[in-house]
Amino acid sequence: MPITKSAKKAHRSSLRKKSYNDRRRRDMRGAIKEFKKFVAEKKKEDAIGLLPKVYKAVDKAEKRGVIKKNNAARKKSRLTNLVNKM
Repeated sequence: MPITKSAKKAHRSSLRKKSYNDRRRRDMRGAIKEFKKFVAEKKKEDAIGLLPKVYKAVDKAEKRGVIKKNNAARKKSRLTNLVNKM
């Protein structure tokens, strides 16, 4: 546990940042999960309509440092390929 005053403050700050990062990650994973559900059900139009929402969630996660740049690019590429193969 933190002992000094600055360590306590840093701990509070890290917990706050963790909650924001967890929310970003949860939103991203939820969007991807919903997208993959449409792909599995062969609903191409719905999947294409949801693609911008998924891109936005992935890009925001990347911007905030939740995932790395290449990880975001790989996710977007693979999701686009899923739609194109339908």
